[in-house]
Amino acid sequence: MKSIKVLSALSLLAIAGAANAEVTGSMGIATSYLWRGYDLGETNGVPAISGDLKYSASGFYGGIWGSSGDHLNGTEYDLYAGWGGSAGPVSLDVSYWTYSYPTIKLRPGNLSELVMSVGVGPVSAFLLYNINAPGLNAEGDAKNGDYQYYGVKGKFGAFTALLGHHNDQASKLTHADLTYAYNDNLTFTVSVPVDVATGFEKPADPTYVAAYSVPFGK
Repeated sequence: MKSIKVLSALSLLAIAGAANAEVTGSMGIATSYLWRGYDLGETNGVPAISGDLKYSASGFYGGIWGSSGDHLNGTEYDLYAGWGGSAGPVSLDVSYWTYSYPTIKLRPGNLSELVMSVGVGPVSAFLLYNINAPGLNAEGDAKNGDYQYYGVKGKFGAFTALLGHHNDQASKLTHADLTYAYNDNLTFTVSVPVDVATGFEKPADPTYVAAYSVPFGK
């Protein structure tokens, strides 16, 4: 009888979790692939097609994001899993991401990051900390923490502002982005390099991106 009660309780939890679960996603196109202040198109204005699929339940989530990629690494797909929640105005989100590039045979797990953010109201601080990243040091292998990307962002009405900083052996770029959401589908972003201490492919001018996406499952 006790076993039956336990199984019944587990069944109810599973049903409740399934009832709260949702699958969402989107398909989109942008005038260029803007990545943390860098335009990854060979020249400004190389379009990028992207899409994502996400499953979430009781604060936990996981999914896949894919893009037509950039001129250096080609087609990209990312796998991720995490948890996010809030208590009043305070929010917390922690996730693990792997980045894969089939055209250069970079498989899941070869390049990965731990992503953390904490927010109060519309403002949040974030940190991306590499778990594995080939070739970031002089010996050609990877060490945890060789690369970090961190900053703050805030959403105010139709506008989202972000200040981000790269910290690794190759780049010390600090950039500021401002995004305007015309509606749920169309956004416009300007990304401005604030300071570059060292680095490669130093962005000399602002990058302008228009993006259109179609969400589904919401």
